[in-house]
Amino acid sequence: MSLLKQLLLTCMILLLTCTVTAQEPDLAQLQQQVEDTERAFAKTMADRDHDAFTTFLSEETIFFSGKTPLRGKQQVADAWSSYYQEAQAPFSWEPETVVVLDSGTLALSSGPVRNSEGNVVAGFNSIWRLDPDGRWRIVFDKGNRVCEPD
Repeated sequence: MSLLKQLLLTCMILLLTCTVTAQEPDLAQLQQQVEDTERAFAKTMADRDHDAFTTFLSEETIFFSGKTPLRGKQQVADAWSSYYQEAQAPFSWEPETVVVLDSGTLALSSGPVRNSEGNVVAGFNSIWRLDPDGRWRIVFDKGNRVCEPD
């Protein structure tokens, strides 16, 4: 066998042995991560810890609040700082539903928002992205008031 053929054969064998098939993400595990992240995010309100709140925000996050969306981590952090001023949290939230894309990089969480008396006053929908550092950060958030039945 010629040297060139040996070299090609060796390269092919190396390529075949080095090929790693991509593993499918464990969606149940990722779903639990997002649920835990959402709960930790909500805990920042209960703990009155605005600095911790900001660590969950993507740099390019968008929160829908009023007529004009809040764009970017700093704008959201500034707007939400007023919710962290009083000794008692004005509201709380918790995930009821969490769904992760098959790619394992984007997730939706949603659930109720309760006032300080514990009454459901709104619902929230949040989109989380798995960042390169392995942390889930919120990229979109939108709350909707609960309509009272007639």
